[in-house]
Amino acid sequence: MVEHTRTLDFKIAFAIGLGTMIAAGIFSLSGTAVYRIGSSAVIAFVLAAVVAGITAAAYSEFASMYSENGGGYLFCSRTFDGADRLKYAIGASLFLGYTGTTAFYLATMDEWFFRFILPDSLHVLPHGSVGILSALTLGVLNARGTEESGIFQLLVTSAKVGVLFVFIAGALTFAGPGDATGRFVSNFQAEPVGIVSVAALAFITFFGFSAIAASAGEIIEPRKTVPKAIAASIITVTVLYTFVIVAMVNAPVPRSVLAEGETAMGTVAASFLGSWGQLLIVAGAVFSMVSASNASILAASGIGSLMGQQGHGPRRFAYLHPEYRTPFWSITMATATIVGLIFVFITLFSEQGLTGIHALGLEPLTGFATFNLLVPLAVVNGTLIYSRRNHPDLERGFRMPLVPLLPVVGILANLALITNLPPVGVAVGVGFVVVLGIAYIAWGGAPHIEELIEEVVPPHLPTGVPTAVGPVGSTEGTEPDLGDRFTILVSVARPDRAVSYVRLATELARAQDRKPLVKVLNVTHIPDQTPNEMVRDTAEKRAGDIKELLAEADIGVEYSVEGHICRDIAFDIVQTARNGQVDRILMGYPEESQSIAETVEYSAPCGVFFTSNVDAIGELTTINIGAGGGPHHLALLPLVNKLGQHGDEIHVISIDPLSGGLKEPVDETMAALSAVESVHVHNLTADTVAEGLVSAAVGNGGLLIIGATRDRRLRRWVFGSTPDRVIDLAREANVPVIIYASSSGVTRHIEDYLYPIYRYLHRHLAERRPFRRFIRTPEKTS
Repeated sequence: MVEHTRTLDFKIAFAIGLGTMIAAGIFSLSGTAVYRIGSSAVIAFVLAAVVAGITAAAYSEFASMYSENGGGYLFCSRTFDGADRLKYAIGASLFLGYTGTTAFYLATMDEWFFRFILPDSLHVLPHGSVGILSALTLGVLNARGTEESGIFQLLVTSAKVGVLFVFIAGALTFAGPGDATGRFVSNFQAEPVGIVSVAALAFITFFGFSAIAASAGEIIEPRKTVPKAIAASIITVTVLYTFVIVAMVNAPVPRSVLAEGETAMGTVAASFLGSWGQLLIVAGAVFSMVSASNASILAASGIGSLMGQQGHGPRRFAYLHPEYRTPFWSITMATATIVGLIFVFITLFSEQGLTGIHALGLEPLTGFATFNLLVPLAVVNGTLIYSRRNHPDLERGFRMPLVPLLPVVGILANLALITNLPPVGVAVGVGFVVVLGIAYIAWGGAPHIEELIEEVVPPHLPTGVPTAVGPVGSTEGTEPDLGDRFTILVSVARPDRAVSYVRLATELARAQDRKPLVKVLNVTHIPDQTPNEMVRDTAEKRAGDIKELLAEADIGVEYSVEGHICRDIAFDIVQTARNGQVDRILMGYPEESQSIAETVEYSAPCGVFFTSNVDAIGELTTINIGAGGGPHHLALLPLVNKLGQHGDEIHVISIDPLSGGLKEPVDETMAALSAVESVHVHNLTADTVAEGLVSAAVGNGGLLIIGATRDRRLRRWVFGSTPDRVIDLAREANVPVIIYASSSGVTRHIEDYLYPIYRYLHRHLAERRPFRRFIRTPEKTS
């Protein structure tokens, strides 16, 4: 797996916490709080800060022990042995809490846009539109890299703190320090129930401390930096909130303005700063909500990634993008969840929703998010007590005072706040957790990555080629520096074929302008419930046999050999490719278990060569390639172009099938092979495409190479795929075959199902245009 590099220092960690706290909470809830309880809103915000501070101390202690992404979910996972359902529940609840909080921030920002920014002509847009668009934009930002999003966080947080200073200074200057103080003191109200109720709503504004802990895996020196950043952010934001409440109390506006709720602060700013002041506050509010959302997405994706690694979520969530080195799938799921929450709570069922059913809205969304935060926080406090008693010898860079008394107070305080949340939001939150819990019980979870794979024979790369540190499934260690080498991972099932596979990998690598490195992997499958010891000797012998055979063959290429034991062969191949940052995978096309090839094809972080009859290949001097079409085929053509430039004889085969279907055009294929001096074009007729390709390859000799079918899964359900048929026919005719599948992503998976439509339209439109024929050598026809 590609490894993370820690890039976030104290100032960015501090900005993550501060930026998450200074968000929709202060810009949205300050007006509501002052409207309900006047100056007593300060007490409510301080109470929320104290409750958050207690749990923040527990988070700080855990973060000083476990310096990884994941926050409360990580702490519970490291503390309890077993208890998978509890761990899953905490992880799922926190994931919903972070995404729900982000949805609240962006939905509030959406209201500010409709109130202050969008012209009347655009008010026909559904409410939630701006929030959904912003969620998608932030998802892309986080998917491209945490360092970039961290710098963005620092800049935006600095800007909005400056805006708050202007707002506070404007209010105090307008009223005068003495009068402002007197009016603030005279507006205190003795309403305990109201204070607790506002504190429950305001708690969401202080939850930014957990975003720091959840991103500990990205933070430099997290044992020291995380506790400092948490304490600094909570203290700073409490002081700022106090002065904002003072400013709101002294605003020269009627009380009805405060009843506007989430947009009241913008009107208040205009009352003593004028139109430019309102513009400044609106800009600050937007910046605040965007930066807070950015931090929450970062935290949610960290939890999702860890859940994938530990088997409490799809393992794909743990995969890092090969280029951006971020948990791409986890970020995608977080973004999709945020979009869904905004759409349901705001676009459909809010007061301005499309359905006209005012069942949800902004306050219920706040309750949903806060409920999913408070429950895990209560559990984290209890987890700390358990950790102190059962693991007293663990090194703790920071120790929470007054344990167990203070964590018990934290548990009770968190539960008390839940009882004061909007009931509808809590009910929806409970419903979500129950549904996800049932789904997990039905699924049963997945094994932890490190439980699936055992490196029986670790790789020993040639001198000067350092390997990755840590096990295959680990997310810790230093990534390998492979320099400018072109690395091919060769997965070999039978040791006696290792030499043929490595020779083929060498031939494929010579078409690149980089020095080749071949990493040979042999995976010994072990059934569930079978101890690894039962097959360890077998795995060691297989790896040893491969080493001996390669040494005797004296192949002129740098290579390594490693042997694994694994319960999921396809997963091991993909995980090893990610860990080693390989450029291509070469493996045999399984004769019995095609699901292995399919899983590798759709999950690999790089292109994959599937081969059959590898012993018959020898040196590559003649290449047969189908005219084909689709992204896999087009991705294959640069390799064929390079082989042709190195002197290989290239044959392009276009089949007109008699059994149905249309002839594949050669235009795109020939255009991509423009650097090859001599290309032989064959227009053939055959019963099927597969029969025509194999027949032509028999006549021409050499290797048949084709791109995988993009709609492979759909075609297998209906009548099988061309690559499958080619493999079967080629085995009978002893024709060596390579099927190439380029790396897949979200967009490629969408293309899987859209490409048949594109191909149909492309072909039928092409029939109406004059036919262009490429002739470089005499064309062969049947």
